[in-house]
Amino acid sequence: MGGGGKVYTLAEVSQHTTNQDCWIVIDGKVYDVTKFLDDHPGGDEVILTSTGKDATDDFEDVGHSSTAKAMLDEYYVGDIDTATVPAKTKFVPPSPPKQTESNQSKSSDFLVKILQFLVPLLILGLALGVRSYTKTPSSS
Repeated sequence: MGGGGKVYTLAEVSQHTTNQDCWIVIDGKVYDVTKFLDDHPGGDEVILTSTGKDATDDFEDVGHSSTAKAMLDEYYVGDIDTATVPAKTKFVPPSPPKQTESNQSKSSDFLVKILQFLVPLLILGLALGVRSYTKTPSSS
């Protein structure tokens, strides 16, 4: 099945998205994998969901063996016109909401001030309690 180096647009490749006529794009090359759909170990749906776009990432993410990659040669029909493929966008997760520094520092400062006040009071109270407990009444 030779494409003889024909160049296809993504729109042309996108017309082949059924289990009777299925083309995919991997690494800038176009493959007619219609005959392979029934033999694909992951089932035909896996391939069908990768049609109409550049499926390189989908193909690589699965971790296909070198044998699987070599099998692609049998289904090669041509190259993709890279100008017709949208640029890949990298997913950037949204940043978590920022807490205002003033709220964080206020709560930290408040806790420190409370501890600076309470710890010496607790030590003083403990010392007085121990002293009064150990003090023996004097007899006159």
